[in-house]
Amino acid sequence: MDRLAAIEIFIRVVDTGSFSAAARHYDVGQPAVSKAIAQLEEWLGVKLLLRSTRALTPTEAGTSFYQRAKRAVEETDEAVLAARGTASGLSGKLRVSAAVCFARLHIVPRLPEFIAKHPNLDLELVLDDRNIDLVEEGIDLALRMGVLADSNMTARRLSEARRRVIGTPEYFERQGIPQEPADLLGHRAVIYTRDQGGGEEWKFRKETAEVSVKMQGQVKITATEGVRAAVIADMGLAIVSEWAFTPELKSGKVISVMDDWMLPSINLSAVYPTGRLASTKARQFAAFVENCLADEAA
Repeated sequence: MDRLAAIEIFIRVVDTGSFSAAARHYDVGQPAVSKAIAQLEEWLGVKLLLRSTRALTPTEAGTSFYQRAKRAVEETDEAVLAARGTASGLSGKLRVSAAVCFARLHIVPRLPEFIAKHPNLDLELVLDDRNIDLVEEGIDLALRMGVLADSNMTARRLSEARRRVIGTPEYFERQGIPQEPADLLGHRAVIYTRDQGGGEEWKFRKETAEVSVKMQGQVKITATEGVRAAVIADMGLAIVSEWAFTPELKSGKVISVMDDWMLPSINLSAVYPTGRLASTKARQFAAFVENCLADEAA
């Protein structure tokens, strides 16, 4: 195994804290990873990692080498892409984390055009409504909504969406259309429990007035896909971002009510692992998503 490959494996081991995770990333056996690290330590003449049954920790020399080596590898990748020029397209692996429903509605349908421009790119979408550990999972770019819990992460805001009170025309025909926040207390609500904006308690604004309403929902759901299914099945109204129902809002399958009362908006951010330069691949994919949402809003 050449030295550059061994260095890249070492960087992945430190990033993930695991020989097995690095082995999965490079699609090799764990013994091959151990051998690469051993060869690198022999070449450098220093111990890079301290291994125990519970943890894998870089030595002082290992930490110093990791920091410099990682910068060098990232800068080399950037230099290669710059030398080839944008006409050659992107190449290599790109792992992107996103929420299941958002990706299905707003990213996957547009992927053919992105892949057509970059036929040598190996793209993996890691779909999960939870905020997974970017380093542990080897994620290059995460698309996250709402307030970012870790202020140390490198992030850039891509877009913003309104939250709305949404239900089917059939539901509102039976139950009546709420005109103001207090009217919501007489309605059935499907509560999305992962929404950072409020979940059960919402603050509505209209000009200088601000009203807080605590929704009472018999059905609480942890995934947007479930909220969508429940609302479309006429189980009640929901307070969600318009991104969650974009096709249905356009077709009229669901409608937004009380639009003169404003709810807290929600941001979509491109988030990169702490301590890493954002790769050209990650930045271009983030820009692609940003353009997709801008096209939808136009």
